[in-house]
Amino acid sequence: MRTTVDIPDPIYRQLKAKAAREGRSVRELILREAEGALRRRPAKPRRRFQLPIVRSRRPGALELDNGSIYEIIPFP
Repeated sequence: MRTTVDIPDPIYRQLKAKAAREGRSVRELILREAEGALRRRPAKPRRRFQLPIVRSRRPGALELDNGSIYEIIPFP
């Protein structure tokens, strides 16, 4: 199949130079990268983590310093 893609001049010059360094044609280089993009697996979603919750009888009124945080939340 034939298609047309507009590639900005600076990018095309870099692409052509890379193809020449590798002894390939621009077409081969583009096809290789396109095939590689199709083979790549999608990135795994990041695992969500739960932050510890400090309970308070009056939310927003609790004043904590590092010492009291270490008393409330067990750290390894």
